[in-house]
Amino acid sequence: MSTVEAQAPALREIAENSNAWPFEEARKLVARLERHPKDEVIFETGYGPSGLPHIGTFGEVARTTMVRHAFRVLTDDRIRTRLIAFSDDMDGLRKVPDNVPNREMMAQHLGKPLSRVPDPFSSEHPSFGAANNARLRAFLDQFGFDYEFLSSTDCYMSGRFDAALLRVLERFDAIMEIMLPSLREERAQTYSPFLPISPRTGVVLQVAVLAHDAKAGTIAYEDPETKERVTTLVTGGRTKLQWKPDWAMRWVALGVDYEMAGKDLIDSVKLSGEICRALGGTPPEGFNYELFLDEKGQKISKSKGNGLTIDEWLAYGTPESLALFMYNKPREAKRLYFDVIPRHVDDYLAFLERYPSQDAKGQVSNPVWHIHAGAPPPPELVPSGAAEAPATTISLAMLLNLVAVANSEEPHVLWGFIRRYAPSVSPQTHPYLDRLVRHAVRYFRDFVRPAKVYRLASEAERQALLELSEALKPHEGSTDAAALQAVVYDVGRRHFPDTSGKTKSPDGRPGVAQAWFATLYQILLGQERGPRFGSFVALYGVAETRALIAKALSGELAREHEAFLRGRAAGEAAE
Repeated sequence: MSTVEAQAPALREIAENSNAWPFEEARKLVARLERHPKDEVIFETGYGPSGLPHIGTFGEVARTTMVRHAFRVLTDDRIRTRLIAFSDDMDGLRKVPDNVPNREMMAQHLGKPLSRVPDPFSSEHPSFGAANNARLRAFLDQFGFDYEFLSSTDCYMSGRFDAALLRVLERFDAIMEIMLPSLREERAQTYSPFLPISPRTGVVLQVAVLAHDAKAGTIAYEDPETKERVTTLVTGGRTKLQWKPDWAMRWVALGVDYEMAGKDLIDSVKLSGEICRALGGTPPEGFNYELFLDEKGQKISKSKGNGLTIDEWLAYGTPESLALFMYNKPREAKRLYFDVIPRHVDDYLAFLERYPSQDAKGQVSNPVWHIHAGAPPPPELVPSGAAEAPATTISLAMLLNLVAVANSEEPHVLWGFIRRYAPSVSPQTHPYLDRLVRHAVRYFRDFVRPAKVYRLASEAERQALLELSEALKPHEGSTDAAALQAVVYDVGRRHFPDTSGKTKSPDGRPGVAQAWFATLYQILLGQERGPRFGSFVALYGVAETRALIAKALSGELAREHEAFLRGRAAGEAAE
């Protein structure tokens, strides 16, 4: 348990009244235990390895882990908990994914369980299902999740599910009564909860069951190719269940108490819950989260590969930023694309920097408390060279702007600016910042630079920028962000005053129109929004900022970017 959790009574009281969604979910589990006492609570997440693992898969594990920790706090960790990450690798391969190699080879194995389809990537794993399972587990291990991995194939083949499968056979007619009203008439005519696996071809067969014998533990069906009547045991991996009965059977067999699911599965959760009750079990607690959408607003799909992979997020952002994305508003649909990464990186840094100064109630409401199971690390603050300036974090947004003007995509060049701003800081003393520098370089190269639009200054803007350059000159060598911001405000107040009277400067004087800051960002940085400009000048350097202004006013910044875009277009055409 964490240090905070050692103060269990006070923490529990806060948790019992917290409106953070993990506690809302955990309180449902506490109520469940009051109705159905048990010594162990089982959390489950499901994964369908029909395609490469994507961030939605990771999200279920991350969110469920947050609920699990909240439950431990509410119960003072007196009740044992386990998290099962379950892979449905016994499912038949319905179609070949678009984003895998050797697709022709895979097409020869359509219909077979994913655990019996050869690995298209290499000979490292015995099957396609095993290869994708390994990818999922590698990331879960990298992130430090505490979980138990279970394979559907292993559970069916080992006999772990045998008792529950025989119970499904006993309740065959009751399950059919639940399922048939949900099916189209044509599908209902051949539907069966059991899918036999052909001993002749290895294919998962979608066939009608001609007879079922609970005492013998068998079903009979007609082979669709040979037309022979086949009788088989339902146990030992000879059959598998359709997915809604399978889900319910698994809840009963494993004693699952909590599992969340996507909003698109609301009806499936209800049907599986009814089947679970028909089997004599109690459906787990949980909630339906909203779906992740791609850049076009379409649902992400493992087989289409239209979402982000775990590796793609981590190329540009931190694991903590990904966890924050999962924590935030799980009941609202969210775009899951590259452009959401920088904001979540910086939001995480802001939450972490705020955490030490919060009281216990505020800390428990802070997302970093849930991301780090109640024990967030201390923020990695950067002291300024200015004696009175407070230490703070350097955001990814600030680093992206530094890359833009540093005329280099080499991390060591960025570190040169950082060390001049904060001489005591290095990659060794601030490893998290070093990771952010590398993320900034990659993200700038792939997304920011191609999207920049520089414009030339109007005559009024030109005069304001020239005055700013002269006003900054006496401050060369300064890293005092507040003093430099005051200079920016003073010049802006003279050239772009806020005549509405609605805003004031930090010192109480009349405010500055947003047009002034738009001028700075559009002309000097080629973007619509940007950082607090005084902080940017402190990090980049006063002399360098003055040179940047001169370069923009001469038109050189715009010309350089136009040349870059022409070269990029020529390169893409050549490909």
